[in-house]
Amino acid sequence: THEENEMEQPLIAGIAYNRDEAKVTIRGVPDQPGVASRIFGPISKAHLNIDMIIQNVGQDGNTDVTFTVNRDEYPQAMALLQQTAKELGAREVAGDDTLAKIAVVGVGMRSHSGIAATMFEALAKEGINIELISTSEIKISIGVSDKYLELAVRTLHKAFGLDGEPIEEQLTSVE
Repeated sequence: THEENEMEQPLIAGIAYNRDEAKVTIRGVPDQPGVASRIFGPISKAHLNIDMIIQNVGQDGNTDVTFTVNRDEYPQAMALLQQTAKELGAREVAGDDTLAKIAVVGVGMRSHSGIAATMFEALAKEGINIELISTSEIKISIGVSDKYLELAVRTLHKAFGLDGEPIEEQLTSVE
């Protein structure tokens, strides 16, 4: 049956990572319709690939928007966002080109409670700060400083019982 097949599959299939990420934040943009389009339109026209997008809860009619790009596209993304920030009257543009993305991949991430908590607790115990979080049905992705990539991946392997095989065989790159 479907339920038996689902039970036989391991919940966490593996850990994927990409060390070549950067994050860009535009702070203090108007919290109103059309602003996201004005931010991401120039990025799209420049053919830059965006991955994780986070918009904070608005405050005083303004909000902050953060997204990730490939590290080699970071300078161009920052330049485009500087121009957009001027046009929108944003407070500032900030960025970090030392980000790594790690994804815990498996079936039913949303339907099984405790996966995110296990992930976050394991990383906290190692003193690893999570800068970004994104979830989907099959994975939970996080952004961390690239200097913690190897420690974070090994920590998550251990937390989810994936440390029985050599780590090099289990790691895959995620875009």
